[in-house]
Amino acid sequence: MPVMSPVMKLADKVAVSPQVTAREVSGETVILDLESGNYYGLNPVGARMWQLMEAGNSLSAVCDAVAEEYNVPLDVLQRDVLKLACDLVDKKLVSVK
Repeated sequence: MPVMSPVMKLADKVAVSPQVTAREVSGETVILDLESGNYYGLNPVGARMWQLMEAGNSLSAVCDAVAEEYNVPLDVLQRDVLKLACDLVDKKLVSVK
């Protein structure tokens, strides 16, 4: 049976799982799941989203900050942040607070 993704809301915050470490490498963020040994890469915009989520910001605050830093329509950004958060939860890299 497939695992169902949680329904994420912009008011949600995420917590980085204890078995996860992340480092910036050449402008990108590399995330390592120490438990599985899997690596994941984020481009500079995704890396900024990760940074803001890791700092404890709500997904809404992440959207606001990234919208201010990059010229992206808010509705597109909200969709992308929610998708990234769901993907991170699915991979057990973060959990919903």
